[in-house]
Amino acid sequence: MSSLPTCPQCSSEFTYEDGNMYICPECAHEWSSDPGAAEATEQAAGIRDAVGNVLQDGDTVTVIKDLKVKGSSLVVKVGTKVKNIRLIEGDHDIDCKIDGIGAMQLKSEFVKKA
Repeated sequence: MSSLPTCPQCSSEFTYEDGNMYICPECAHEWSSDPGAAEATEQAAGIRDAVGNVLQDGDTVTVIKDLKVKGSSLVVKVGTKVKNIRLIEGDHDIDCKIDGIGAMQLKSEFVKKA
């Protein structure tokens, strides 16, 4: 019996190989047998805006929905342009400064590339 790696998601030992992919039947997680391929795929996908454009550091985006600012009565209105964004890891993946409001983080699903 060959020694296949355990599932990185649920640590199950019941994995199997399908082409160049490993598959876990318990949690349905799939990963590549090539360790560098996962990083390349993740970087190629990038962070995308609401319409599917790939975002990069320094881009200008437009807000597509009124967004309430937590902890205050301020609202970021539809059509607000946000210049010079910075992409970060996490749930809110855009770090920016908005005129009149200040520094904040936005989700990429609520902006489109200008």
